[in-house]
Amino acid sequence: MNALSTPIAPPTTPHELNKARSRFLRGTLAESLTDELTGAMAPEDDQIGKFHGFYQQDNRDLRADRRERLLEPEYSFMLRARLPGGVCTPAQWLTIDRIGRELAQGRVRLTTRQTFQYHGIPKGDLRSVIQGIHQVLLDSLGGCGDVNRNVMCNPNPDQSALHGAVYDWARRISEHLLPRTRAYHELWLDGECVAGGEEESEPMYGATYLPRKFKIAVAVPPHNDVDVYANDLGFIAIADPADPARLLGFNVLAGGGMGTTHGDKSTFPRLAGDLGFVAPDQVLAVAEAVLTTQRDFGNRGDRIHARLKYTVERMGLAAFRAEVESRAGISFAPPHPIRFTDQGDRYGWVRGNDGRWHLTLYIENGRLRDLPGRALLTGLRAIAEVHQGDFRITPHQNLIVAGVPARQKRRIETLAREHGLLVDGLSPIRLGAMACVALPTCPQAMAEAERYLPDLLTRIEALAAGHGLAEQPIVIRMTGCPNGCARPFLAEIGLVGKGPRTYNLLLGGDGSGTRLNKRYRENIAEAEILETLDGLFGRYAQGRTPHERFGDFVIRAGIVRRVEHAASDFHD
Repeated sequence: MNALSTPIAPPTTPHELNKARSRFLRGTLAESLTDELTGAMAPEDDQIGKFHGFYQQDNRDLRADRRERLLEPEYSFMLRARLPGGVCTPAQWLTIDRIGRELAQGRVRLTTRQTFQYHGIPKGDLRSVIQGIHQVLLDSLGGCGDVNRNVMCNPNPDQSALHGAVYDWARRISEHLLPRTRAYHELWLDGECVAGGEEESEPMYGATYLPRKFKIAVAVPPHNDVDVYANDLGFIAIADPADPARLLGFNVLAGGGMGTTHGDKSTFPRLAGDLGFVAPDQVLAVAEAVLTTQRDFGNRGDRIHARLKYTVERMGLAAFRAEVESRAGISFAPPHPIRFTDQGDRYGWVRGNDGRWHLTLYIENGRLRDLPGRALLTGLRAIAEVHQGDFRITPHQNLIVAGVPARQKRRIETLAREHGLLVDGLSPIRLGAMACVALPTCPQAMAEAERYLPDLLTRIEALAAGHGLAEQPIVIRMTGCPNGCARPFLAEIGLVGKGPRTYNLLLGGDGSGTRLNKRYRENIAEAEILETLDGLFGRYAQGRTPHERFGDFVIRAGIVRRVEHAASDFHD
């Protein structure tokens, strides 16, 4: 049968049936929102709400106590915005800040996918939050759910003309792959209802949308700050050798993904594979073709194996490439050679091609709130009130105050220092670390992550300093479960939650996001983590070659084996 007419298998699982019955993401959300007998959504609406950008959560720290008192869990909602490339204006930031202070417990969180989210929103305030960000032309449509998520991009479009062109493509990809349903506008923005919502159509997604979430990143070598190989679909910008400011096109990648399941060897993280090179005017057709191929060939019977990485693994990269070429009406050219040198942020001031300056601020685990001696939200509000450029959220949960005229540098830096946003003397290990949310709100978390990592890093920094490695950059990432939200499987040292206060220790990432790590120790607590790292740091300090990274050393020294093919190598 011709690939273009391949029928979508009828839904059979409860998850797929719920999407099919949702009338293009309406479900019974309107009724759930007005149900005052509970702080939760109906179970079916809990799933459909994700497409509108929010997750239902409860405070797991309070579960047992509330259960004993015969109370339902303390439900609240996390809402995640769509913000392609992480770029927003000062006016938008002031609204983001106001909503965080008034409706989200005085906090804003910057995410590992280069956007912002709010936690702790009562059900009755969801509409106010969505309407509030809409007033400054922001939305949460597709922030979660089985659709394309926030498109990541190098976070500094003004670094060069090339970066600006690449950001524009990231924004266009995001807009092109948005769901077409009017449900979002009807439910949250008082839009006019479509008569008989079932008469609507989703020409790209269909009535059951995708089998699972879908993630896209756009990278500009030599910086792999977006971890492009960890995404379902990746675009690597290729500059014209004769004119480095001109975008020649993109190498296209497909089939990356981080999530795995403890104890299930049929699941694994995977690096995206090369499909080939395309010109800029082919980008949208290719993006749509990759998405619809996953729509039609993805596993809808088993959500654990429903991500694109398993589709590519099952079909084979060559067959997948041919399917995409057929749907897009293009032929991939051979990929251009590229080289990535790092996967982190560049802190402090950087001068752009237009003479303006960009200040990257370290935001620990992306948490913005006012603390004693460090009024982070207040400081950013003060900066936004005078800033003439814009803000860029980075894929490492940091923030760039971008497009600062030279005459404003001193004022911006003074405000940042006065409010604790600019701190000197942080180690390369801390600056390169990242953690997911985990407890108390994430229902998947098996262990702590962002609440625990800062203290653990202090102990790891002391170990590194004891071996003369205080200034050695080592990428460390921690997650509370194996779903991989902080991309731990690309770290030189990965810590993945296995149980209360225990983690799997993984080693062997390359510091540039192009190699998976591998499990070295399983289900160990802090004492054994530190003892193990102390010994490894000692071996590294004594046996490394000049400029050799820690992740490269553990591979060369045979401490862990290189993962060549994740399906067979990651778990052995």
